[in-house]
Amino acid sequence: MSVERTWITFAIAAVLALLVAIAVTALVALVVRLAGRRKQWPGALVRRARIPFRIVLVVLLLWTGVAMTLPATDWLPAVDQAFLILSIAAGAWLLCGLALFAEDVALERYRIDRPDNRIARRARTQVLILRRLAMAAVIVLAIGAILLTFPGAQAVGASVLASAGIVSIIAGLAAQSTLANVFAGMQIAFSDAIRVDDVVIVENEWGRIEEITLTYVVVHIWDDRRMVLPSTYFTSQPFQNWTRRTSELLGSVEFDLDWRVTPGEMRAELARILARTELWDERVSVLQVTDAVGGFVRVRILVTAVDAPTLFDLRCFVREEMIAWLYRSSPQSIPRTRVRVVEEEKDVSHPPRAGEPDASGLFHGDRDAEGRASMFTGPIETRGDDDAR
Repeated sequence: MSVERTWITFAIAAVLALLVAIAVTALVALVVRLAGRRKQWPGALVRRARIPFRIVLVVLLLWTGVAMTLPATDWLPAVDQAFLILSIAAGAWLLCGLALFAEDVALERYRIDRPDNRIARRARTQVLILRRLAMAAVIVLAIGAILLTFPGAQAVGASVLASAGIVSIIAGLAAQSTLANVFAGMQIAFSDAIRVDDVVIVENEWGRIEEITLTYVVVHIWDDRRMVLPSTYFTSQPFQNWTRRTSELLGSVEFDLDWRVTPGEMRAELARILARTELWDERVSVLQVTDAVGGFVRVRILVTAVDAPTLFDLRCFVREEMIAWLYRSSPQSIPRTRVRVVEEEKDVSHPPRAGEPDASGLFHGDRDAEGRASMFTGPIETRGDDDAR
């Protein structure tokens, strides 16, 4: 059955295509919501894929209507190529939306707002990397397919499609040093070295892993700064991960006090301080004298908390309360600098008095010294003189 190709039939076909697209999208959305009335994933699917699905449906229906009803003209091949390009772009958009939907479902299952979230943080990191990798692959394939629609650019499109293969990707990335961060990002995602929301020390800065991409990692510093580091930093440089296995940490508070301090009373006060706060997790509470040199006694307190921020607040709380107790109940323990005042001593060295020989020389000062000097300065007797006498 042939359709008469006139502009009127083309307009009717275009309107029908739009109406059918609207009806189909509404029906699909209704079915999805009814199928998962008690679940949250249908809403996420509609939110992520509704617009690209409508665009794909409209483009395909319009393309069908144009192919059947548009009058034959010289620019009909150009219209077909334009619809083909739009179909490829809309399809890539839809696939990216589905990838985002899969990410939402996975992240909803692995929530990190729970006390023991190590597995959830690892899964979240891997899902984020896989989503970015999938979207990059889809975009590369779409660009290659679009290039293939142009007769003069088929060679370029074929090379882009070939580069999307696994072997070609590995070879291409290995040959490009600037893309080494991509491999590092994938290694970070699956080696479990760091995860999203991990507490780390990098470049002498304390912060949390906020975002992990294929090429860089964003660290949220404690004072709300963001440190952006290349992915290769975490595969080639040493860093501290405070939540590698568990989030519980041990911290210390140190005091330099006077020798009159009483560690037993301080230990009892520490127990009273920790009993008044919920920051302490009741695992470790130790007070020890670790040094006693240089005029001071060093007292170290060890306490534990469930995570790094809580430990920081606990250390500050213990330090403040212990300082107040020392000032109030044990002032003799406050460190002091002692100065010893010594009276001036008499000078035991004095010049010789009148008539007193100076015995400080070898050849002068007394009779013996002068005798030794005469042996060198007096006349020298010879054997010839003795014979003459």
